[in-house]
Amino acid sequence: MALRLSTRRFPVVLRRPRVNGSVRYASSVAAALKGSNLPQHVKDAIARDSSLSNPDPAASSKTAGLVDDQLKYMVPTYVRPPPMFEKGEGCYMWDVENRKYLDFTAGIAVNALGHCDEGMTAVLAEQAKHLVHTSNLYHNPHTGLLSKQLIQLTLATGGMNTASRTFICNSGSEANEAAIKFARKVGKSLSPDKPKHEFVSFHNSFHGRTMGSLSATPNPKYQKPFSPMVPGFKYGTFNDVSAINDLVTEETCGVIVEPIQGEGGVNMATPEFLMALRKRCTQVGAVLVYDEIQCGMSRTGTFWAHAQYPKECHPDIVTVAKALGNGFPIGATIVNDFVCDHINTGDHGTTFGGNPLACRVASYILTRLSSPEILDSIPAKEQAFRKHFASLQQRFPGRITEVRGKGLMLGLQLDCDPAPIIAAARERGLLIISCGTNTLRFVPPLILTEVQIDEGMAMLADAMESVWDQGERVAGTKGQQEMQ
Repeated sequence: MALRLSTRRFPVVLRRPRVNGSVRYASSVAAALKGSNLPQHVKDAIARDSSLSNPDPAASSKTAGLVDDQLKYMVPTYVRPPPMFEKGEGCYMWDVENRKYLDFTAGIAVNALGHCDEGMTAVLAEQAKHLVHTSNLYHNPHTGLLSKQLIQLTLATGGMNTASRTFICNSGSEANEAAIKFARKVGKSLSPDKPKHEFVSFHNSFHGRTMGSLSATPNPKYQKPFSPMVPGFKYGTFNDVSAINDLVTEETCGVIVEPIQGEGGVNMATPEFLMALRKRCTQVGAVLVYDEIQCGMSRTGTFWAHAQYPKECHPDIVTVAKALGNGFPIGATIVNDFVCDHINTGDHGTTFGGNPLACRVASYILTRLSSPEILDSIPAKEQAFRKHFASLQQRFPGRITEVRGKGLMLGLQLDCDPAPIIAAARERGLLIISCGTNTLRFVPPLILTEVQIDEGMAMLADAMESVWDQGERVAGTKGQQEMQ
């Protein structure tokens, strides 16, 4: 930060306006610096900033002033990078310094239709003039319609073939909490006199931060500060078919699994694993839950990710959120009659869930995300990414060890911490995120074009070169000095 501050004191000729993604002024700035009497560390800071389209805001910036003023009033649950975003359109966002960024994160797989979709904003504005909230004490035209749409689309697109009813809530964690409660209720109903309350999930999964969903997320970093967890949760190894019979027993009421693990590293379930889970759950009378909060809603090229698996492994419950509202808070728990037959009035509820505004927005989102315009475009976009990934593997041999995922939910497994790559990409105008252990995650808006993929991957390649090649040069120089 001190280096950035010092550069502000020198003539404007050294700080020419930047064009996003361009380094057209770098050579002229370098020439101007060469004959100056500035300290070398100041020269380095100026040269660096001149070569980047979006250097992180300095301590004297408008951004830093706003952050410093506001952060002291916020519970410190997140560590955020320096930029502050105030505008979005399509696949781009702008910060308060009016710098443009290409967004490959989509708000963690939320903004499937991009930022500020015109149709969505029109629906929001129109419904806000009519009715926003009634509570679930009364009927409204939109909650039931959205429930009907979710069931009909699930059946029509090859998803859960026994889907029958929907519970609308406010988030992914809430959707999973409902699934856990419903499975517990089924267990109590089927086995009133013997224990049937155990719930099974898998390592490297992520199901939420509320106490029930957190208990199903076996990550010590998340669980330890809030232990003990809700009792009765057991954890297995993802894709380990041989362990399923011992893991899922007569005392198991439910099993929750992501067809593609998102936070855990973009790990895909094998058909054999899901088939074995389905078979075992049926044998012992346990509820099988697919958490499609991140991988669902057309992200993998089918409306539901599990639609790409055999029908014989379909679940009893599917949970969804994220893209369902394209940024507006909403979630849903879709169940079949096996589950619903055991749920009675008063067993579960929500004050805000299913409000008319959220449901009308989600109805619009469903119509768009299930359209051929979106779904038919995903395979080509996946291949465009994979082509760039292959090029990066050739360019940086050994650095990228694996490519995982499906559709526009992809992961690059690196041999090192991706944090420097993410920072370098951001300062070049590209937003990407990580997951798992040393994995770069790509979950861009589904409306992303192949031209934008090319644009973003060029920025990523430049970021990787700046981090890895520079690091190797520094290491080589240090080694030579030690030998001398």
